Amino acid sequence: MFTGIIEEVGQITRIDVQGENRRITVAAQLVTPGLHTGDSVCVSGCCLTALDITPTSFDADLAPETWTRTSFSRLQPGGQVNLERSMPADGRFGGHIVQGHVDGVGTLRRFTQLAESGNWWLEIEFPAEIERYLVFKGSITIEGISLTIARLEGRVCSVAIIPHTYEATNLRTLIAGDPVNLEADVIAKYVERLMVARQP
Repeated sequence: MFTGIIEEVGQITRIDVQGENRRITVAAQLVTPGLHTGDSVCVSGCCLTALDITPTSFDADLAPETWTRTSFSRLQPGGQVNLERSMPADGRFGGHIVQGHVDGVGTLRRFTQLAESGNWWLEIEFPAEIERYLVFKGSITIEGISLTIARLEGRVCSVAIIPHTYEATNLRTLIAGDPVNLEADVIAKYVERLMVARQP
């Protein structure tokens, strides 16, 4: 489990194709201390298993499903990814409950700076299958970042990005048209399941 508070922006240094699978190497320094083989790491919103850990990098294997159903399909060596280690049992929630299970891939429509405040306005077009889980002022995870929905218009959600989030995540490297990993609030999904179960 994760909280959507990014610890570090890592860099993809290698993508090795192994049949239908891929192995990525991520350069990182803040998340590697204490990381053990088999530990979970949230990489731009996707829960991956850390392998071949060194003080400055770790590897992770990507199945074909992970490659095709996430924003990883746009990754190239040199690309930047958001990193968060799994939350310890005695940790603090800084964001919201994040599983690292990508519910859908959205498309960045617009990312503009608001001159009067120094903040940024991020607009994402999201797929139809997660529309029912998104609510005004509700939580959403974009590229692993815990964010609050500030506006919903059709199948476009908008969020405000403060300068710290802009500087401390990979958002600053994205351009219009880029795919982004999205995870809806897990509580909404459980509520839906319970409501369906109650129907006669």
